[in-house]
Amino acid sequence: MTQRDWIEKDFYRELGVASSASADEIKKAYRKLARELHPDANPGDARAEARFKAVSEAYGVLSDEKKRREYDETKALFGSGGGFRGGQGFPGGFGAGGGAQGFDLNDLFGRAGAGAGGGGLGDLFGDILGGRGAGAGRSAGARTAQRGADIENEVRIGFVDAVRGAEVQLRLAGPARCQRCAGTGARPGSTPRTCPTCAGVGLVSRSQGAFAFSEPCQDCRGTGRLIDDPCPECQGEGVTTQVRKLTVRVPAGVTDGQQIRIKGKGEPGPTGGPAGDLLLRVHVEPHRLFGRSERNPDDLTLTVPVTFPELVLGTTITVPTLDSTVSLKIPPGTASGRTFRVPGRGVQKRSGAPGNLLVTVEVAVPSRLDDAAVTALQSYAEATKAHDPRADLLGGAR
Repeated sequence: MTQRDWIEKDFYRELGVASSASADEIKKAYRKLARELHPDANPGDARAEARFKAVSEAYGVLSDEKKRREYDETKALFGSGGGFRGGQGFPGGFGAGGGAQGFDLNDLFGRAGAGAGGGGLGDLFGDILGGRGAGAGRSAGARTAQRGADIENEVRIGFVDAVRGAEVQLRLAGPARCQRCAGTGARPGSTPRTCPTCAGVGLVSRSQGAFAFSEPCQDCRGTGRLIDDPCPECQGEGVTTQVRKLTVRVPAGVTDGQQIRIKGKGEPGPTGGPAGDLLLRVHVEPHRLFGRSERNPDDLTLTVPVTFPELVLGTTITVPTLDSTVSLKIPPGTASGRTFRVPGRGVQKRSGAPGNLLVTVEVAVPSRLDDAAVTALQSYAEATKAHDPRADLLGGAR
């Protein structure tokens, strides 16, 4: 994406949000539009695909705090029509008498278009007042390739997969590195060459009255490279819109709502630049029996029903784990609601100590009893009537 693209396009309008929108509002608007316009939801609809690409492009800029700030600065400086706004954006300003208020965008960027977007106004103009030439502070021929944008996606996995870790299959629609030219932009068998005009830096120096400007090289459009034989698949851009199938490893112990970063699986950088990252939001489905401890997510929780006699007299019960079963000893006089710890039966990570299984025992009160059980329970009540469990409670209320 070029600086000219930033000036000519209204990314806020693409997403249907105000320029003052928060990051959450921008994300919410993008997700809604992405679901509606996704190629899988609109097979064969070229207009929806083009709109999806435009929305993804807008979100790629506005979701990045640095790129959004640079985009806002560029729009404030040039406006929507591409004309330079005098007196704005530069130290000291260019007033009506400064001779720059009618400065035309084409005079600044050249008819061939601007350099790659995202470099900021400092890269765009260089040192305006200092008058340094192109590539000041850079090494000729060593222009840093621009990194691609990060992308966000969501995945839903089962509870057991979240605890143990799992590989999930994703389908990502959007910009991807051209497979035919491997992102170089050149037809297979040919190689881009260093631009002789700017020596690969992407910027050249020109004078405007008393000022010296560093501006994107017109010959290479600020990329520092010339492609004599463009790739027919991507027309020299190195990027095409594709639906990618991706296998991602979700690590053991991931929690519901957690975001994991997969390096280098985001949008590819222009002209062969490094790819951004994939930010994957994980939603974990609940389990019928097990849960995760709020204090330590590596500990699993389990509630086990027991009878009153088992708590009073003590017993050994068998409880399930994610892998098999274990025996748990209940000592005599155990209170309902007590939690026992079974070491090493929680989340098993590649490094660090494994989590535990926290088993809470709760007395199960039968809804109905037969005559024999009622008689036995009445006998028990008579035998223990001297014990009043509410004696301290009632005494403390007086």
